[in-house]
Amino acid sequence: MKKIIAEALRTAGDFGVIENIRKVSGGDINESYFVQTENQTYFLKYNLEAPEDFFRLEAEGLQLIRDTNTVRVPKVFAYSENSNEGFLIMEWVNGKKDDNTEKLLGQKLAALHKSHFVYHGYSKNTYIGTLPQRNRLMSSWLEYYRDYRLSGQMEIGIKKNYIRGERGKRLETLLNRLHEWIPANVEASLLHGDLWGGNWIVGSNGEPFLIDPSVMYGDRHFEIAFTELFGGFSQDFYRSYEEYYPLSERYEEIKPLYQLYYLLVHLNLFGESYGRAVDRILKMYV
Repeated sequence: MKKIIAEALRTAGDFGVIENIRKVSGGDINESYFVQTENQTYFLKYNLEAPEDFFRLEAEGLQLIRDTNTVRVPKVFAYSENSNEGFLIMEWVNGKKDDNTEKLLGQKLAALHKSHFVYHGYSKNTYIGTLPQRNRLMSSWLEYYRDYRLSGQMEIGIKKNYIRGERGKRLETLLNRLHEWIPANVEASLLHGDLWGGNWIVGSNGEPFLIDPSVMYGDRHFEIAFTELFGGFSQDFYRSYEEYYPLSERYEEIKPLYQLYYLLVHLNLFGESYGRAVDRILKMYV
């Protein structure tokens, strides 16, 4: 492994002696390592089975967020597009949360969401976890969310036999009636796209960083709804966010419809343990 890491570091321009390699936790998709050379410390992701564009898309997403000069993201040094040696090398970020960290996260995320675009969606197909996400740029948020988010997961769920019977009928009915709740015309904000509690970390001076994005442009309430689904964000975060960018009065009504997408993702990734949560939301609306 040391030889593989050394070769990866050379692509980042670091030919220094490797002083320390330590495997660290970094999710269930990739192998993750802390790497220290005589020049710098790094966080390295490694995955032999990743699609060729997997780490490139992640790096591009991080750069897109970085370019807004809002919330911080780790600097990317290098990545591979070779499926035989998939890796991503970033700066090592490691700090401790303080009393202001989540307040700052709310403020910075609000600033990110004020980065608007004329279209919803994204110009390239991406991934959510290991699942593919079809994309295109569209003027209607309703059509994008229905046709390129919910319908995409429905297709995967049908193939995996998780969406069938009454669940399938209810989901199809919901898609046909989605216009009753989801707006077509809403500001298209730059979204992280996969913002759960494990996808933000803390750097020096308690400053929050976002990691592992699946970027897109869309309704910012979609992002906030996911932060509430599995926890990992304090009330300081939400109060700070709303101070800088208040949520719509309709947020509570549409929140479950936005959480449905991520529950479908988890159903397709991890199985029927998420089925009851999917069914509960479907029955709320149809």
